Amino acid sequence: MNELNLEYEEVQFKPNSTEFDFKTKRKDIFVYGSVKLAKVTAEFDWHPGSFYGNNHEFKKYSAGYGVHSINYGSYICEIKEKIDWSKSPSLFIKPSEEAKIFTGKIFNQYEWNDFIYYKLNDPNEKRITEKTKIQISEPYHLTKEARIWIVGKKVVTSSYYRFHGNTEYEENVSQIGLEFAKKMAELFNVADAYVMDIAYTLNEWKIMEINCINSAGFYKGDVKKIILALEKFYG
Repeated sequence: MNELNLEYEEVQFKPNSTEFDFKTKRKDIFVYGSVKLAKVTAEFDWHPGSFYGNNHEFKKYSAGYGVHSINYGSYICEIKEKIDWSKSPSLFIKPSEEAKIFTGKIFNQYEWNDFIYYKLNDPNEKRITEKTKIQISEPYHLTKEARIWIVGKKVVTSSYYRFHGNTEYEENVSQIGLEFAKKMAELFNVADAYVMDIAYTLNEWKIMEINCINSAGFYKGDVKKIILALEKFYG
């Protein structure tokens, strides 16, 4: 922000509160920081402000992407509900709505039962309750995963963030992966700006999940390109 000579203000939440102080009177503000910040400021009269709560949930974006989503065919239920393990000894389970309350991963029945027992009986755990919604799907073998930043339906920058097995490391996201992301951005527009995580599996790219750009990590993405794209789109 300093190098681009753009005005910004750092804020901090008050202890155990959703309130924070800020000095600016401007309304043309883009929010970046924690999930909490993105969620709280989504209702502010700032533009573009925060995109939190648009079409970032699976049940919304999966209708737009269909079979191009890696978890197409998965189902959503409350964490307290019993899971049918008879068809698969291992399942991929992740939060359906608030992505940061626990890390999605592959569980077997015993691991999952232990996990929810301790979470639901931990007096210090305030975010996970019996009504917390989870998404369940068959596990996939993912060769590589990448994050794509999209502004105005255009790919702005990208970064790999995970490689598996003996896959040869690539410095930049492959052109085929970027072309896939471009096609998906045209197929369904989640928001003016968002983050698309894609994964390579079974010899093809799939959408793994959609994240809110206001609280998504950068990895090796070019932050300047993101800021300049937002400035141009809203300029």
